[in-house]
Amino acid sequence: MKDKIIYSASTIGFLMIAAAMIVPLVQGPYSPDQWFKYVYAAGAVIMLICSLLTPYKGKDLKLKRLYRIQSWSAIMFCAATFFLFWPDATLRDWIAFTLAGAVIRAYSNFAIVARQRKLASGDNR
Repeated sequence: MKDKIIYSASTIGFLMIAAAMIVPLVQGPYSPDQWFKYVYAAGAVIMLICSLLTPYKGKDLKLKRLYRIQSWSAIMFCAATFFLFWPDATLRDWIAFTLAGAVIRAYSNFAIVARQRKLASGDNR
């Protein structure tokens, strides 16, 4: 039950980041409404907390590595949050960190599912 709640919270955090990414691209980076920064920051913090609360507890080293890589995506989102609030940063700075975090997250999600299927089928290579 706890894992489902944490997984749902992580998904909500990721959706908050995605929604906050769309706002400056639609409104423009110099819009007077800067509320999207706080939505993005909240999503990044939620994802970081969820990744810290769900470490891999199994014995498979490849899965453990993939879960660690997945945690790095939350760290990338937090770094993007820093650039979002830093006054000298440009739009491309925080978008670059966000895209890097999204790529890491996508790779690790697909690789974790593939590895879990492989282990379930009995192939431990």
